[in-house]
Amino acid sequence: MWRSLRWVALATVFHLTPAVGDTLRIGLFADPATLDPAQSASFVDREVFSAPCDKLLDLDAKLQYVPQLATEWSWSPDALSLTLKLRPNVVFHDGEPFNAEAVKFNIERDKTASYSRRKSELKPIKDVVVVDPLTVRLDLSEPYAPLLAQLADRAGMMVSPKAARELGEKLATRPVCAGPYKFVEWVPQDRLVFEKFDKYWNAAAIHIDRVSFLPVPDDTVRLANLRSGSFEISERVSPTDLSIVRSDSRLQLFESVSVGYRVLSINTNKGEAAKTPLGSSQKLREAFDLSLDREAINQVVFDGLFIPSNQPEAPGTTYYAKDFPVPKRDLAKAKALVAEAGKGRVPVTLMVSTDPVDGRVGQIIQAMAGEAGFDVKLMTIESATLLSHIKAGTYEMALLIWSGRADPDANISIWAACDGFVNWGKYCDPKLDEVLHAARSTTDTAKRVKLYADAAAIYLPARPYLFLYHLKWFWGTTKKLSGFVPHPDGIIRFTGLKLAK
Repeated sequence: MWRSLRWVALATVFHLTPAVGDTLRIGLFADPATLDPAQSASFVDREVFSAPCDKLLDLDAKLQYVPQLATEWSWSPDALSLTLKLRPNVVFHDGEPFNAEAVKFNIERDKTASYSRRKSELKPIKDVVVVDPLTVRLDLSEPYAPLLAQLADRAGMMVSPKAARELGEKLATRPVCAGPYKFVEWVPQDRLVFEKFDKYWNAAAIHIDRVSFLPVPDDTVRLANLRSGSFEISERVSPTDLSIVRSDSRLQLFESVSVGYRVLSINTNKGEAAKTPLGSSQKLREAFDLSLDREAINQVVFDGLFIPSNQPEAPGTTYYAKDFPVPKRDLAKAKALVAEAGKGRVPVTLMVSTDPVDGRVGQIIQAMAGEAGFDVKLMTIESATLLSHIKAGTYEMALLIWSGRADPDANISIWAACDGFVNWGKYCDPKLDEVLHAARSTTDTAKRVKLYADAAAIYLPARPYLFLYHLKWFWGTTKKLSGFVPHPDGIIRFTGLKLAK
């Protein structure tokens, strides 16, 4: 039954947004949850942050660290201090100067604010030392190899200290950063508009006056807007729609292998919602896992273009735990495990976003698991609302995306460590935390490979998460757009982009 599932788009009304001058209109699959890097936990937030918020470091298309607000950096011989040289003549959107004091403020805010979701990422930083106006030193309580990866992400996004002090949590709706575009307006579920910041440090490389992000969860409607000229970029083009983009002479297609992946998060330890057969039983989680055919999901939904996977690191990459290969579907064993649990038919509620692709994956999971004895109820929820449920722990199972990071710790510990910032189901194993701590404390790749393999031997059999597949990113753009460079992190960089008239 599940092999024949197909999704038919019913939406026919285009989301039309008139262009204003030289405007780049980007179709997103969802609205962001927040515009404050300190409070963010959503990939869509990260996509939007690329317009207003520069970071201390960035990643290039090969996932190498490159300068942004910091021009250079160096570790001390004992790896207990990281010194950063800062870019001169940088100002925030409110005219306040960017300097070492601003970096100190941002790091300390991320570490201490009640609303911050960056605390675990920056926990090893014990002091931020202003060496001079353009030099800052981060002193650590212990070696912490993933720190550069954090500074190339939301923990490295600098906001104006003046604005942060004045706005507090309200910065979530009015970002004041030091990036190429400054905030104009946000109409939730409709549009998010930024305009070029004329005092941007690299203003000569920014050629488009305005950027509008337009949330459209329906893949077909996003693509229709791109084809009609209402969007200049449509992100996350469905693999089944790639031929349409390729055959349209007005469009161009970009793609990149992704560090991101899709995962089923199971609430095993947070509140009353964790007290379910699936949340309480490792045996039932194994049965659910064995009911899934990852390769079939890839073929049916993604035309075989994605990478079936069972781990945060993709098969064939450096940190993939080779002793735990992608499991084959074993329906007989899955049924036997359900029977051993003595639960009869097992009810499961699976939350998915309004993204039609997630809906298709959810339907296939529902059908596959149903054959093993699970009665899966699908709950389709708008992304921001879904995020609020999982953050509150009011969920049993949810289909989530992690956009991936260059450092393995930011792909693994964020889910599996007791204090992982997206460990919403509160899975916790102190022995695992010890192994992950050791892996963070060395920069020796061979040692880290061994330690992350040891970690996998703990959290993979426990199955608080069922990793499904690694992604490829696909963007459709108008041929009037030039300078687009696809990145494995799925984030659009605006430097060098131009729109022909």
